[in-house]
Amino acid sequence: MAADGKKATEPEHVTRLVAERLNAGDIDGIAELYEDDAVIAFPPGRTTTGIDAIKALYAQIAAQGAKFATDEEQLPTVHFGDLALASTVSADGKGARTQVLRRQVDGTWKRIMDRPEAR
Repeated sequence: MAADGKKATEPEHVTRLVAERLNAGDIDGIAELYEDDAVIAFPPGRTTTGIDAIKALYAQIAAQGAKFATDEEQLPTVHFGDLALASTVSADGKGARTQVLRRQVDGTWKRIMDRPEAR
């Protein structure tokens, strides 16, 4: 369980929780926000697939001392059954971050596809 004990009960919660947990160094907590076979379009020009690779990626980002903004502007979420397309305006205002999420049996939301940098 994530150190903060927070749950993503809405798709819009996930981006903020990823940022908060990265800033706190809680890599296992970030992993809880992704399905086991999720894919991230990162690093640029590549993809990272599967929870172990995603954890390794975030561990590397945290080890580099990166901090994520926790107050990015949330754009309207599009819902289709148990799927959601969520996005935020990047903190520098020069792009957007987009994720596809799936509602879990317990009502929480997890990312299945993540494009953290779209310009």
